[in-house]
Amino acid sequence: MNQDLHKTLWATADKLRSNMDAAEYKHVVLGLIFLKYISDAFDERLSELKREFADPNSELFVGEASQFAHLLEDRDFYTMANVFWVPESARWENIRNQAKQPDIGKRIDDALIAIEQDNASLKGILDKRFARTQLEPGRLGELIDLISSIGFGAKDKAKDTLGEVYEYFLGQFASAEGKKGGQFYTPASVVKVLVEVLSPHKGRIYDPCCGSGGMFVQSEKFVESHGGKAGDISIYGQEANPTTWRLVAMNLAIRGMGANLGKEPADTFHRDQHPDLRADYTLANPPFNISDWGGEKLASDPRWVYGTPPTGNANYGWLQHILWHLKPSGMAGVVLANGSMSSNQNNEGAIRKAMVEGDVVEVMIALPPQLFFNTQIPACLWFLTKDKTKNGRNRKGEFLFIDARKLGRMESRVNRVFDDEDIQKVGTAVHAWRQDGETSDTFTDIPGFCRSVKLAEVAEHGYVLTPGRYVGAEEVEDDDEAFVEKMELLTAKLAEQMAKGQELDALIREKMEKLGFTLEIKQ
Repeated sequence: MNQDLHKTLWATADKLRSNMDAAEYKHVVLGLIFLKYISDAFDERLSELKREFADPNSELFVGEASQFAHLLEDRDFYTMANVFWVPESARWENIRNQAKQPDIGKRIDDALIAIEQDNASLKGILDKRFARTQLEPGRLGELIDLISSIGFGAKDKAKDTLGEVYEYFLGQFASAEGKKGGQFYTPASVVKVLVEVLSPHKGRIYDPCCGSGGMFVQSEKFVESHGGKAGDISIYGQEANPTTWRLVAMNLAIRGMGANLGKEPADTFHRDQHPDLRADYTLANPPFNISDWGGEKLASDPRWVYGTPPTGNANYGWLQHILWHLKPSGMAGVVLANGSMSSNQNNEGAIRKAMVEGDVVEVMIALPPQLFFNTQIPACLWFLTKDKTKNGRNRKGEFLFIDARKLGRMESRVNRVFDDEDIQKVGTAVHAWRQDGETSDTFTDIPGFCRSVKLAEVAEHGYVLTPGRYVGAEEVEDDDEAFVEKMELLTAKLAEQMAKGQELDALIREKMEKLGFTLEIKQ
């Protein structure tokens, strides 16, 4: 499905919301997309069963249509194929046929209730708010018609297409909501860098503040693009916000991805839903610099191996919680505010020193500005591991610093994105550093971009982990010939622009004189 169609769908859907707040409208649109998906998946399975019941060569052969009509409504034939059972009243065609009815909102809520009753894994997850939606009369029906019009192409591609639409809309809503929206959505550019560096091929993947589930989606895409299967990874997540918890559940269900999101939405620090989990990979974008995280109630928590985090900032609480949940060979990628790399306030400097000397910090990456919808606070990526011998060369006592602040391009006036080449450049540097001598890529320091640094040098800098302190300045041409050549080009361009300016002055004077005005242009 191409980006132009994505944009058309979004523009139409956004127009339909009129004056409705994006934060509320988000759940209406994404809820309908989810309902459309599970209904489409059900219809696909229904058609498949019809063929198999009528095919003499099939193990499910029954005979004539009249002999198997009742079997088409047998719930077990759907659940055995990992397809949600959709009661007849909740199927999309029935919803669409009733779209212009004044009580369509209540009918959708009833459909969602019926789906939850027949699918235990969706119990309490679907957001039943359609009867009380503040959309103008008729707009909900128009929205149903719009979602009905999405062309999914081949049936086996329906899941991917709907997933793409869902992901695109998540991003657009995050942009529309600004600060509030960013709390549930991490831009795909940032997630792709995390996934590229960690390369999660197989094992348990954990996100302790999973938002809408973008980390999990990109991890699955990575596995499949490298010849693996979706079942190669097991997903564990936690989310405190109840509405966002529903979003991630729907986002993963659309892709047929099973996940353990805990029994309920809950605060990660105070009601850990996975206390015994030891993950192979952790990817996380915790909210930056939280001051009201209840740290005073956790002063003696066993997770604080490297020191008790300050009660006024949760950053080092997140880092240590993530390390606590890593298995001995596990790896983690965490998005945090830049201040986390250098702050010495309230014990943060001491914790960072202990983490560096404990050799659990592996790679530090400085990010460019304007990647996030919800904050202008400069951000960075921390990559943690408990074993620096795991990926090839022994890098104990060494750290890789990458300054990626010059990468990316402005996709809009306010938002920057990484292109595939940017992500590849970062990934290649990290993998070459980890596996130097084990692969065809040999790591070399690149002034202004990346540098491998030993513990002693980090200690000299007071355990500050800001990449700019270590990578140096980018090499530039400073020879006389290059300077002269550049000056000649600039001088020629200036002369050209001045000549054009004089032509415009003359033209303006001529036009004004024809109108009976005299124009004096001061030099």
